[in-house]
Amino acid sequence: MKLANGHYLECIACLNRLKSEETFTCPKCGDLLQISYSYESVRRRFKASLRKKGSLGVWRYRELLPVSFVDAVTLGEGATGLSRSMRLAEDLGLSQVYFKNEGQNPTGSFKDRGMTVAMTRAIEIGARTVVCASTGNTSASMAAYAARAGLKAVVLIPKGKIAEGKLLQAVVHGARIREVSGNFDKALENARRLAAKGRFYLVNSLNPYRIEGQKTTAFEIWEQLGRVPDVVVVPVGNAGNISAIWKGFWELMRLRVTNSVPRMIGVQAAGAAPIATAYAKREGTVMPWVRPETVASAIRIGAPASWKKALRAVKESGGAMLIVTDSEILRAQRSLASGEGVFAEPASAASVAGLRKALRGKLLGRDDCIVCVVTGHGLKDQEIIRHST
Repeated sequence: MKLANGHYLECIACLNRLKSEETFTCPKCGDLLQISYSYESVRRRFKASLRKKGSLGVWRYRELLPVSFVDAVTLGEGATGLSRSMRLAEDLGLSQVYFKNEGQNPTGSFKDRGMTVAMTRAIEIGARTVVCASTGNTSASMAAYAARAGLKAVVLIPKGKIAEGKLLQAVVHGARIREVSGNFDKALENARRLAAKGRFYLVNSLNPYRIEGQKTTAFEIWEQLGRVPDVVVVPVGNAGNISAIWKGFWELMRLRVTNSVPRMIGVQAAGAAPIATAYAKREGTVMPWVRPETVASAIRIGAPASWKKALRAVKESGGAMLIVTDSEILRAQRSLASGEGVFAEPASAASVAGLRKALRGKLLGRDDCIVCVVTGHGLKDQEIIRHST
């Protein structure tokens, strides 16, 4: 099969190149794979596409996506709002704070950006059944896109650890639900085992095609602002999204579309902070947490698969990885809703809680242009709101 836009798979550690995705880990060293391009050959085409008039959305950037638009499985994802803060920015003494509201995607979270590309790839390679492990948002997104594509969907969820609203989405869209004793990390282990048998196509963020869709968040932010922001703050769970957004900004500079990149600040909840803990201790390896616990269920992950890519994003951008408490997350959720009109699920509000902590830690300048990524809608996790108000 001809690979769209001349992409290839490359190990993030040993840089071994592969021409197919029989596995999403390197056969030589076992590390994760990423998608790269012959950038000089796509640069002119990509820049020309940006000059064309048209609405925003994931598929606006098809010239830098590794799948064919002809087979696109889409629900109209992307084109989410970028609203400028008034009250929060004034309260913090900051001049430019924006919220990238990914809760406006079709199933209510940023996962749809990656799922449209991953599901399109599944169709291209002839997959019939897709599988994921999920704390909620991935399952909702996968089930919807599988329904759109006419594929069967199997969701592995940690028993008792998924928000009811998210589970309901997966059920309504026709996914088969399997409960796993243990947390998300155990569910992901089982999902990887199923995919290794060759009968299921895995669409968790281990899948580099999903990362390619999620990187379009960076492209949209740049187009909406008319510039590269100074700082981007992102909630971190399995660490695929911060890695994806960083890749998007890096590619814009690599293609000479822009001449700078933002500082990436990742935010983890105190009860599920293996990456931020390693960062604070200046350790080069992230040790899994056996029992992660936080009200922010979407980032309740103890063994993040993309930790190495996340630490690289923070290091290369001159950013940071921070820890916030559950009480700080819930306060940020309420202030975002009542003060800015943006209703975010707890995990999404972690970026706003992280903004406050970054300011206290003098990681921000008062005149910096700052974007907080709000990853999912508050209606997806209503139980927390009921119990905290």
